[in-house]
Amino acid sequence: MPTKPSRILARFPRESPSVSNKRYACIGLSNPKSPSNVGAIMRAAGCYGAASVFYTGTRYDRAKDFVTDTKKVHQDIPLINIDDLRKILPLGCVPVAVELVEGARSLPEYTHPDRALYIFGAEDGSLSKEIRDWCEDVVYIPTNGCMNLAATVNVVLYDRLAKGNNTRSGPQF
Repeated sequence: MPTKPSRILARFPRESPSVSNKRYACIGLSNPKSPSNVGAIMRAAGCYGAASVFYTGTRYDRAKDFVTDTKKVHQDIPLINIDDLRKILPLGCVPVAVELVEGARSLPEYTHPDRALYIFGAEDGSLSKEIRDWCEDVVYIPTNGCMNLAATVNVVLYDRLAKGNNTRSGPQF
């Protein structure tokens, strides 16, 4: 009988000595709606060196036949549909919700984990409280209004790149 994936897998030590010392970022999208946004997110993933992009839901699947990944980034970076983003947390990776909510930390003041799964809500909604509670960190981008999903992904990945060695382990990782 198959076993149900457990949240316990995500509780293993995040700094295991068996985990590669490589820094990386993955992207998680919660039920994205727009194929143009997913295409732009794939392009951002390529520009900023994200390792993979995961998404939940079926709305994107119904619309993905529209060609939006004009750089063909999907040939180098996997775009994977999964039923629950909590099932794909790579070992040593820190889940980070990106959401404008009470208690979130401002992105300019945030020190990125060495290995992160950045999780973004849909264009027409927010991340569930369940996902936010599961994430170790919740960050927001200080703006005067809501940002487009693809623009939000670009800003977070750029912030990570711009801060360079300013990650939790520092430059001697």
